[in-house]
Amino acid sequence: MNFKLDGDISEKSKIPADAKLPLKQGEFRIRVFHEENTGFDHVALTLGEMNGPDPTLVRIHSECLTGDAFGSLRCDCGPQLESAIDTIKSNGWGCLLYLRQEGRGIGLHSKIQAYNLQDKGLDTLEANLELGLPGDARDYQLAAKMLIAIGVDKVCLLTNNPEKMNQLKEYNIDVVERMPLVVGIGDYNRKYLETKVEKMGHKINEEDLNRDNDN
Repeated sequence: MNFKLDGDISEKSKIPADAKLPLKQGEFRIRVFHEENTGFDHVALTLGEMNGPDPTLVRIHSECLTGDAFGSLRCDCGPQLESAIDTIKSNGWGCLLYLRQEGRGIGLHSKIQAYNLQDKGLDTLEANLELGLPGDARDYQLAAKMLIAIGVDKVCLLTNNPEKMNQLKEYNIDVVERMPLVVGIGDYNRKYLETKVEKMGHKINEEDLNRDNDN
C-alpha cells in the first residue's frame, strides 16, 4: 500500500497539508495522508504530543457520509465520531484517524444498495453478502502506517471492534488496552448493532443495547 504524508513534503515549493484545526472541543492539529494507489486522502486529527510515556488514546473512524454528515439514525457513526473527539479532549491528548473506507470498505454506492436490501428485511451482514461483497472489507494497514508516521506505536484503542485491535497488532502496533465506545443507540439502529454483536464479534453488552442513548 503506497501512501505519503503530505505534511512531510520537504520541497520548499510545496505547502504542507498540516495545520491547526479549531473545533468546538478545542484546537486540534490536522494532517493529511495521501494514498497513492486509490487517490484517497486520509486524516490524522491529533491533540497534544504523541510521544508521551502512556499509550496514546486512538480512535480509528471509517468515513460514513450518512452518519457523520447527515446525522443518519441507521448507524451509530455520527455519535461515535463526536464522542471520540470529546473523549480525546477530556483525556488531554490523543489521535483520531479518519479513513476513507465508506460502508466498511464497500463504497457509498454499494452501501446504499445494501440499505435498500435492509429495507426489505435483510440485516447488514446479509445485505452485503447478497451483493456479493464482504461483510467488512476494511484493512487497517494504512492506519498502522499513519500511526507510526506520527510517532505512535503504543495505543489505547477506542473501539467496540476487536478486529481493529487484531489487525493493528499484526501491523506491529502495540494495542495495550481497549476502551469501549457505546453511544447513539436507538430504535433505528438497534438491529444493526445487534448484528455487529451476534455475527461480527463486536463487544457491546446487552444492557447498553437495550438502552436508548441517541439523544
